[in-house]
Amino acid sequence: MVQTASLMLDLGTSAPDFSLPDADGKIWHLADLAAQKPLLVIFLCNHCPYVIHIRAKLADVTRQFMARGVAVVGINANDADRYPLDSPEKMKEEILLAGYAFPYLYDESQAVAQTYRAACTPDFFLFDRHHRLVYRGQFDGSRPKNTEPVTGKDLVAALEAVLIDAPQIADQYPSLGCNIKWKEGNEPDYS
Repeated sequence: MVQTASLMLDLGTSAPDFSLPDADGKIWHLADLAAQKPLLVIFLCNHCPYVIHIRAKLADVTRQFMARGVAVVGINANDADRYPLDSPEKMKEEILLAGYAFPYLYDESQAVAQTYRAACTPDFFLFDRHHRLVYRGQFDGSRPKNTEPVTGKDLVAALEAVLIDAPQIADQYPSLGCNIKWKEGNEPDYS
């Protein structure tokens, strides 16, 4: 595991399109999720200790905001050949174990992760109703080896603001987690 920070993609960036399968093979597109509503894109995986550390609270927070009109999607871009715990079959198990209510997609080519400039798991990208990036940062300050409680306060504040079209807080802190497990020769120029 290599501890990696998110890259803090430029605010105002338009949500890159995607066409990815979920663990059952159903294809999802950006348009299926984000028609005139805020969209939260989360790069995550099954085996990362940083994701495991927040997954119960993440499932709760995303469920609450989905009920309030936010589209949410999880994307796993890890190389499942080298990390079989991140395979689509294991993703099905993770959905049940974690209690995720959002579509959990597999980016086998890793092209979508590169388009979003995703660097770590978890990595959060929140887009407004016009699909412009308004938040990229941490879930909260809790980490597997610190004593800060898992609350999701940073992401929750961003979600609350986007629902009422309020300005986002200026101080956005990078997410921190495991590096995305790139396929050999597929490492992006920003990794």
